[in-house]
Amino acid sequence: MDEKLYIPMGVKTETEIFPGFGRREFLQSIVGSVGTGVFAFLIWAFSRNVTPSIICVLTGIVGSVMMTTKDQSNLSVVDQVRNMVGFMRSQKYYPYAYGDEWRLGK
Repeated sequence: MDEKLYIPMGVKTETEIFPGFGRREFLQSIVGSVGTGVFAFLIWAFSRNVTPSIICVLTGIVGSVMMTTKDQSNLSVVDQVRNMVGFMRSQKYYPYAYGDEWRLGK
């Protein structure tokens, strides 16, 4: 019996607004945009200058969309940073402690 396994490629599990940007990424970018909006408000509150506040808001929106958009490997910048932090936390450090195993000198 010659059965071949067919593995479909490029099948997405959820609908996307544009390639690599679905509902989950949209919600993540909203959180990032709101965070930079709060930061922009603080800039405006202390400086009373609109220009840096608007630049901060626009940069925050574009940056949050760029950082949450997934690439061809189905990972975004946020996912990659999350994976790196998890990997660093999972690493254990076992320093070498020298001991005279055979007690030859005594």
